[in-house]
Amino acid sequence: MESFSSEIHQGLQHMSESVFVGLCEIVGTSQLVAIRRDTEDINEMVENRLITNDNLIRMMSGSRREGFRLKGSDIDTMYWPNDHRVIMDMSQAEYYNTANTALILSDSSESPPGFTLLQLLKPTTTDAPTTTDMFVYLARVRMKNRVYISSSFYRQIACLLGHDNATVHGPCGSANVGGIEHDSAFCFVCDFWPPSASSWIDRCHSWPDPEVVDDIVRNGCHFVAIGHPFGPHENEEWRVSFSLAEYKLVYSMNHCQFLTYGLLKLFLKEVLNQQSEETNELLCSYHMKTTLFWAIQQNTLPHWCPQNLLAGFWVCFKLLLKWVYKGICPNFFIPQNNMFLTKVHGSAQNRLFLQLHELYKKGLACLLQSSSIRSYIIDVLYNPRLSICTDESMIRSEVDYDVELATGIFVYNCDHLAKGNICGFTKAIHTLEELVHTPLSHYQVVTLQYLTAFALESTAFVLHNMYTNTVNKQMYIADKQSCHMLKLAAKFGCVSDMLYIAMYYYKTLRYREALSFIEMTKVKLAQPYLMYRRRVNRERYTEAVGGQSWSTKIRQAVAQDIKLDTRICYISELIPEQKRTVLRYTAFLQIPVFVMLHFLQFLCYRHIDTALSLAALDELQVLVHHDQGMYVRDTSRDISWEILGICQQITGNLQAALYSYQQSLGQYPFHKIHTATQRRIQGIVRSTQHQYTEDLPLD
Repeated sequence: MESFSSEIHQGLQHMSESVFVGLCEIVGTSQLVAIRRDTEDINEMVENRLITNDNLIRMMSGSRREGFRLKGSDIDTMYWPNDHRVIMDMSQAEYYNTANTALILSDSSESPPGFTLLQLLKPTTTDAPTTTDMFVYLARVRMKNRVYISSSFYRQIACLLGHDNATVHGPCGSANVGGIEHDSAFCFVCDFWPPSASSWIDRCHSWPDPEVVDDIVRNGCHFVAIGHPFGPHENEEWRVSFSLAEYKLVYSMNHCQFLTYGLLKLFLKEVLNQQSEETNELLCSYHMKTTLFWAIQQNTLPHWCPQNLLAGFWVCFKLLLKWVYKGICPNFFIPQNNMFLTKVHGSAQNRLFLQLHELYKKGLACLLQSSSIRSYIIDVLYNPRLSICTDESMIRSEVDYDVELATGIFVYNCDHLAKGNICGFTKAIHTLEELVHTPLSHYQVVTLQYLTAFALESTAFVLHNMYTNTVNKQMYIADKQSCHMLKLAAKFGCVSDMLYIAMYYYKTLRYREALSFIEMTKVKLAQPYLMYRRRVNRERYTEAVGGQSWSTKIRQAVAQDIKLDTRICYISELIPEQKRTVLRYTAFLQIPVFVMLHFLQFLCYRHIDTALSLAALDELQVLVHHDQGMYVRDTSRDISWEILGICQQITGNLQAALYSYQQSLGQYPFHKIHTATQRRIQGIVRSTQHQYTEDLPLD
């Protein structure tokens, strides 16, 4: 009997190892997760160092911040005003300068656990009120002879700050941008740990480590704009948010614990939420995360390792089953806050429990219902002697890590680096220089390298624009400095960064010099080992740059889209698009590198060789008309069609230009350039009408 039990135990461990390997492929190895976290962390670090008192502070939260990149996941972002602070009691007011900081008092005396009213003590006294000041003013309500901020009013008003067509979803403004759901929560920050969560500190004996606890408590909490449905003041109440604490807790997990979290997410999506329409919205990912937090802290499983992964999953599933049976899901930080209170009760609770219990009776075989995990279990069931290697270095290749790193560093718009002026960029470069000398991971150093290249390129154009109409000597000195910065950026930037030099030379009428850099870029972009937008020939890439430093790889084999800060004039042909007014969530034009290459080639050859100019236009036309997403993504099609139309209009082919502009209007409006497009169309229509009038025969 003992021998039989031992075989079952070994079989379970073997199956756990197989699922561990599968989750490393689906969710990521610890190195892939570290890349995602480190690149986001360093971007936030730079952003926070450059923030001014009247700015909104941004923090990515949710699953992406934790290190997940699961298909269909939302992008969750929190924003809060830097000049507003919530305090827990009046004694904390002494820590703030009320001349430039608006204080808000948390009043939870009448609210359910985890919720509070926010009393506005004193607004900022500045002569120039910020957007937040105005939103707070509009969201004020008077109760008990005091002024409070209404969460429902604030949430609806703040939705205007987010993406176009955003709708209220929980405490967030939710919008679909390029096929991805973006949830933006506009909230308030508190630098103090809430008294209602003090018991959490006392519980942290085994997990997390004391330094993690100290860091979490020192960073306080947030208040998001949603009240408790059963509270006495639902429309006025705010919920205490521990998003910052939660991602720090997830960071402190070992990789097996993190993959267990990933397995719980997949189990929720592919199994639990597929049981019936009546129960598919009762549980959410936050409940899964909460079960894991409790399971780890209660030390239910002594060793979280690949061999015990399924045992860890089962501990969490049993805890969830127990909670559903009791109708109580205690918040990890404020256990008195029952997160099942509003949905999991009555007949819905009974139906959900019966469904979970049926899955429980199947044991770990219930995971066979997961389309993502099924094959990793079946492989072991069919072949118990199957050799499984849990060494993460054997699961993913060098190319995988390079693709993840390139994606991580290029995904950011860098709009936090400056406000389009020389002082802002000077401060940004100085900040980046300071950060280089702080303790950083390799991935964070690489990210700083990219940010520095972008800052230098932007500064070069700002500097030139400042001295365009000055005396020759000043222009000459500025030009030398701009050229030096652009070439320096190209030395540690990627392949496509050379196009910024070409843009500068075109802007300064040095067309042959511009074409020289365009041709060099064209040769590099044509290499079979090029990595662009997660696409790469792995074999050729490894042959060409495998084993080399990232600096060499990025300079020789990696390209990205061209980002143009709308506050800086790069080339005059795109000024109308850069001056568009209907844009809130990005201050950049993101132009596909191959579109920009042909565009610049066309512009330069116009002044040298008409035939070659038309040939470049033909290449651009073929690309824009026939690309199936390989070189021009859906979110870039509006600006790509626009650029094609601009080129056609320059050559005098107004009919083709009109068609291209109309196509631009029909694309997903990522860049919000439709105002500029409509004006270009109107210009063509007026010119053709004028031409028609001139051609009419005289009586």
